[in-house]
Amino acid sequence: MRAGERSVVGRRELTYAVLLCLVGAALALWAATRTWSVELTVRPAPLPPVRDTRSGAGLLPWLPALALVTLAGGGALLATRGRLRQVLGALLGVLALAVAAGGGYGLGVDVDGSVSRQWPVLCLLGGLLAAAGGFWTALRGGGWPAMGARYERPARTAPQAAPAPTGASESPAPMAGRRTTEAWDALDRGEDPTAE
Repeated sequence: MRAGERSVVGRRELTYAVLLCLVGAALALWAATRTWSVELTVRPAPLPPVRDTRSGAGLLPWLPALALVTLAGGGALLATRGRLRQVLGALLGVLALAVAAGGGYGLGVDVDGSVSRQWPVLCLLGGLLAAAGGFWTALRGGGWPAMGARYERPARTAPQAAPAPTGASESPAPMAGRRTTEAWDALDRGEDPTAE
């Protein structure tokens, strides 16, 4: 496989892994905030029964927090590279398995009243999707491409020249190699700091 093809395959795999993590964590977060159980408490005769709804966050307070951390970690996969990306992928996989375990707990919990099973199932599914993306990153993410450095400032190789003394008799000179404040000072004097 050529380097160009490897780069395209790596980008595609990175995209799939990030999407798996983001979609899975978002699905789990959304499912954790839905109503998982409704309990009706009967009260004496002229009073109506009390309806007590509990969401996944009410049953497991840590569940939305872990789903949110997994969601943020899915975005962090884009900003890392190499071994750090693989470690982050493994960490995301473990966190997502904990989210999936929370969904599994919601399926098996015994509460009085009516229990909705679709939200714990979606939380379980979201956790498993995010875990798949995290563990895929842990296994294959070391060779995936990193963020480009196209917008980073290039390193200076030549020593910086000392600023020339400013005076009224001096002709305007280009601002190459000078500090930013000197460029602003040149603009204040009416000079073009980019002129050659």
